[in-house]
Amino acid sequence: MDIGLFIAASGMVAEQTRQNQLSNDLANSSTPGYKPDESTQHNFGTLLMANTEGGAPVGSIDQGVAVGRTFTDMTPASIQETGEPLDFAIEGTGFFAVRTEAGVRYTRNGQFTASANGTVTDNAGNPVLSQTGATIKVGADGTVPASAIGTFEVPGAAKQGENLFTGTASGQAQGEVRQGALEGSGVDAAKVMVEMITSLRSFQSGQQAIQTIDQTLQAATTQVGSINVQ
Repeated sequence: MDIGLFIAASGMVAEQTRQNQLSNDLANSSTPGYKPDESTQHNFGTLLMANTEGGAPVGSIDQGVAVGRTFTDMTPASIQETGEPLDFAIEGTGFFAVRTEAGVRYTRNGQFTASANGTVTDNAGNPVLSQTGATIKVGADGTVPASAIGTFEVPGAAKQGENLFTGTASGQAQGEVRQGALEGSGVDAAKVMVEMITSLRSFQSGQQAIQTIDQTLQAATTQVGSINVQ
């Protein structure tokens, strides 16, 4: 394979991964407690070029782009007052805990509701847990004190989808629970739109490079085939 084709293709794959992440972030720009993802990019390294006759160094060439580790930006977002009695936000670090079919999971989304049996649940119907791991009952007046909601420190929490995180809790969170409010999404929609345009331009540059290399190879093949040997 022509090294130029490989470099251009690897850059397009990296930008495609970036586009997928940015699209997901943009779709969750209004999701309470959502945390955006980002992947690092790095090159594969350089390839030393040398003359086949005598081994004299010619120079080096980049071998393309690789997608590195994906990480989640856990920076707390701004808190917005809602006035809803079952809306909660964590000021500072920490997670709420919910019990799912797959086990206990953690979230920053405190937009809770009351189930048919009077317990506090998230939007998916998963019971919200207290600091002791018990379910929480809604009072007769339809409210729950902020002190009843458990908050947990979860070092190295990893996304699993549906705005939930997996991990092992290491104790009570230092952040304070605020009732009648929600943490906003960590996505800056305007910034993401700019990044999407930039990423799209990089992807298109890779396409144009591949088209140029392809045309060059076709021309070379045609010209070589039409050479008349005297």
